[in-house]
Formats: sequence, structure tokens, C-alpha cells
Amino acid sequence: MESSIVISGIVFVCVFGAALITLFGKRWLPEDHLSKESKQIVKLAMGLIGTLAALVLGLLIASAKGTSDTQSSAIKALAGKIIHLDGVLQRYGPETKELREKLKLGIVDTLDRITPDDRDKRPPVPAEARSAMDHVFDGITGLSPQYEKQPPLKARALDLLADIEQTRIRLIANQDSSIPTPFLIILICWLTILFAGYGLLAPRNSTVLVFLIVCTLSVSAAIFLMLELDTPFSGVLQVSRAPLHEALEALGK
Repeated sequence: MESSIVISGIVFVCVFGAALITLFGKRWLPEDHLSKESKQIVKLAMGLIGTLAALVLGLLIASAKGTSDTQSSAIKALAGKIIHLDGVLQRYGPETKELREKLKLGIVDTLDRITPDDRDKRPPVPAEARSAMDHVFDGITGLSPQYEKQPPLKARALDLLADIEQTRIRLIANQDSSIPTPFLIILICWLTILFAGYGLLAPRNSTVLVFLIVCTLSVSAAIFLMLELDTPFSGVLQVSRAPLHEALEALGK
């Protein structure tokens, strides 16, 4: 969240600063620089840059929203598969009781890894939780079916565990921002140039100043929204971990 606020603040300062500089500094420009023909060229350039900035900003927001939706779907799928695996192990027999406890520890470890903002506020996760899923895999692999119903249950448990591990690894690995830094820098430069053009063409009055502030705030808010959606496990717009918490409470019952 802090980085999102800082970057949004930088965007506001750069964009609004550029608009103010040209709005109040154009009085020192030579007369021919503010001629009708010069302003027409500036408008054409602003149209091109505005189109490029709008396209890139729209693509980045769509990409960030896709990241957030993907992580949210992954958490829901993970919770469902965990509950399913617990049920399969329960039906297998009482010998899987310890494995079901290890499965609980694995979920605790997963929640700790994808909740960086609250990590300092919670008690440390037990060391055994970090290797719990490995113990579950080894335990299921080592099961020796003795009844007719147990072989298919063992096979199903292994399939579910493989899916769970893939989803866990994807959730843990995809926590960093996927927005390339050069894209963000170029976008900020385009917005700065665009608002500098607005200041150059606009008359100096309070109405123009208010609308420049409103537009700059809107652009900064769009950047903030994009950055928040791109890091769905931190900040203000976090993906809900409620499905995993509910799965954790349901395990072993």
C-alpha cells in the first residue's frame, strides 16, 4: 500500500507541477510560440500522446484486474480442493488422521505466505508447517490399501494434492507486481507532457485550476487503483482470504 501511495503521489506532483509550470510560465514565451498555428500543432501532439496514454493505462488496469481476479479464483479453488481432500482422507480410514492434521498446518503456512501485511501482527508459524505439505504427500504415497474402496481413494487424494500444490505455488509466486517499471515510467512521462500541454493552452483562472486539480487527482487515483489491483495480497484492495480460513475451520470435522 505504501508504495502505491508514494507512486500515486509522485504522479500527482509531476503531472500537476507540469500543468502549473506551463500555465503560469507561458507569459515569458515569445509571442509567435503562442500563435494559432503553434497551438494547433500542440493540440495535435496532445491528441496523439493522450491516445497512447489512455491505451496503455487501460491495458495496465485491465491486466491488473485480471491478476486480482485470477488470484481470487485460485484461492476459492484451493479452498474447495482442500476440503475435498480432507473428505477423501476421512473416507479412506482412521490411519489418515495425522495426515489431515498436517494438511491443516500446510494451510496455515499458505496463509502466512500470502498475507505479508499482517505477518508482524500474528504469532510465528510453527516450523513444521513449512514442510507440512511434503509430509502429506509422503504420507499419502506410503499408504497401503487393505480394502477394495481404498485404492481409488488414494489415487484421488494424490490427484487433489497435486492440484493443491500447483495452486499454492502459483499463489505464493505471483505476489510481486507484474507491471513492468519502464511501462510505468513512460506512462507518467506521457501524462506529464499531456498536462503540460493543457496548461499551455488554458487561460489562467480559478476554474481552470480547479479542473486541472480534479483531472490530476483522477489520473493519480487510476494509477493507485492499477497498482493496488496488481498486488492483490497487500494494500487496500486485497483479495479475500476468507475461503481459506473457512476451509481451515472445516478441516478435521
